[in-house]
Amino acid sequence: MKKGRENTAHIGIFGRRNYGKSSLINALANQDIAIVSGESGTTTDPVKKSFEITGFGPVILIDTAGIDDSGDLGKLRVERSIKTLDIIDLGILVLNDNNWGEYEEMLVRKFKETDTPFILVHGKSDLAGMTDSFEKKISGITGIQEIINFSKNDGALREALIRKITSTIPSYTYSSPTLLGDIIKQGDIVLLITPIDVEAPAGRLILPQVQAIRDILDNDAVSVVLKEREIDSFLQRTAIQPALAVTDSQIFVKADASVPPDVPLTSFSIALARLKGDFDNYLRGTPKISELRDGDRVLLLESCTHHVSCDDIGRVKIPRWISNFTGRKLHFDVVAGLDSTPRPINEYSLLIQCGGCMITRKQLHNRLRPAIETGIPVTNYGMAIAWVQGIYQRAIKPFVGGASGSTNYL
Repeated sequence: MKKGRENTAHIGIFGRRNYGKSSLINALANQDIAIVSGESGTTTDPVKKSFEITGFGPVILIDTAGIDDSGDLGKLRVERSIKTLDIIDLGILVLNDNNWGEYEEMLVRKFKETDTPFILVHGKSDLAGMTDSFEKKISGITGIQEIINFSKNDGALREALIRKITSTIPSYTYSSPTLLGDIIKQGDIVLLITPIDVEAPAGRLILPQVQAIRDILDNDAVSVVLKEREIDSFLQRTAIQPALAVTDSQIFVKADASVPPDVPLTSFSIALARLKGDFDNYLRGTPKISELRDGDRVLLLESCTHHVSCDDIGRVKIPRWISNFTGRKLHFDVVAGLDSTPRPINEYSLLIQCGGCMITRKQLHNRLRPAIETGIPVTNYGMAIAWVQGIYQRAIKPFVGGASGSTNYL
């Protein structure tokens, strides 16, 4: 199975204290990478371990604290363990001694709430094997038809579990999704417009720009990288007709004016929104900007922490552009990284998510899920900017222009 570039599956190991979670990790890796002790509560916080599955590729195993931990500190450990569901691609719930109760019920409920596929493993089977009646009972409760027996001393059971893991991990963790590859072809020239301003990192490009360059090269096309003030002279001097132009969202107006109207134009943020975000819900949610009213509250989600400049895109520019566009007195909250929202999600009228270049697709979708389930419109930095600057239809056309029903979103 071919592994995707820079994609690594995250697997969380869950279960009660002293149920053999760390022993399972050591047995899978065939080496002592997790501390094992007969004393309950040895693992106190989620700990990541790298592990290579032969014939599949690298995975990250996350050893979590026991879900039955007690006391004030224990409750915090359990909360941290549950929080890992936002980043894992597969959960393994370790059972023992044919025992099933409220802790297991809670975890299965959390797996389903976060759309996390999971495997049930009956550990320490050499000490207390799983009964047929227990397997039938749990299958009826969870809908999982197969519970894997496991013993750290049985190599055949280890291999059976590894096969189950590789067949259950979602395909998006090892596939190779493309940023632009489905809208460009071999030999195409793609214009990448990258402003160098106070927000640009010294001596390097930002990650979405680097990802775009690599994706263009991987698809045997040609990337031309230039600053916005060079667009007009470059096109005049070379007479090149780009197959596509991709710009930083902040200079959409300049790019729209300089790039010929017959050349498809979009932004790095919108390309990322389609690759990693909930693009269909973004398409539905973006027009809701025009429906904002006085007093409405807007939540902006940054997915990384960074130095905030005086003209920061999320904290200054987007709030200013939206306020000017709507003519409304709005309130804006900004959350950096994966921090909790400052208010209940139902107090917001709109959520605007950044491109999410620094987090996984799973993390981004779980970030959006509470708003979507509550019926709150969601959009993306680039799509919101394109909407308020009047070039939304052009900016999304490279991705939806030929799609059935796409005009319903415009």
